[in-house]
Amino acid sequence: MDATACMIPVIKTPKDYQAYRISPQDTNRLAIVFDSTSANMSLTYCVEIFDVGGKTPPNRHQMAVEMFFVLKGEGLASCDGKTASIRSGDSLLVPATGTHVIENTGAGRLYALCIMIPNEDFAELIRSGTPVELDEEDMAVLRRADGLAA
Repeated sequence: MDATACMIPVIKTPKDYQAYRISPQDTNRLAIVFDSTSANMSLTYCVEIFDVGGKTPPNRHQMAVEMFFVLKGEGLASCDGKTASIRSGDSLLVPATGTHVIENTGAGRLYALCIMIPNEDFAELIRSGTPVELDEEDMAVLRRADGLAA
């Protein structure tokens, strides 16, 4: 392997994440961890935070595969008419063109890692929204200082 091809890794902490609410009426926020600019490849990696009762609007992507890993909470994931319960530790893979919704059905917030490849302008859509702050509860979950509670 050519040692000159080695890249210094990009390291971020939760205080570096930029969070947004795409539309004012949305009940979820997205904190961008890495995107095409920082990763130098076509992807979006974020943490999606759903308020109690929150959900995404139905959406689909033409080319992108979207993956979710539930960090904390519980909810329902629907794709093309099929629905499954999700909770901490579960993973979900949404194929390109799959119309999907993630909904928080738990008593607390739902937190999920979300990775979309290729980016398909997802990071740009997120950044076009309203910037929001991550609060103490968010930071505790992101730092895994919340007692690993479900």
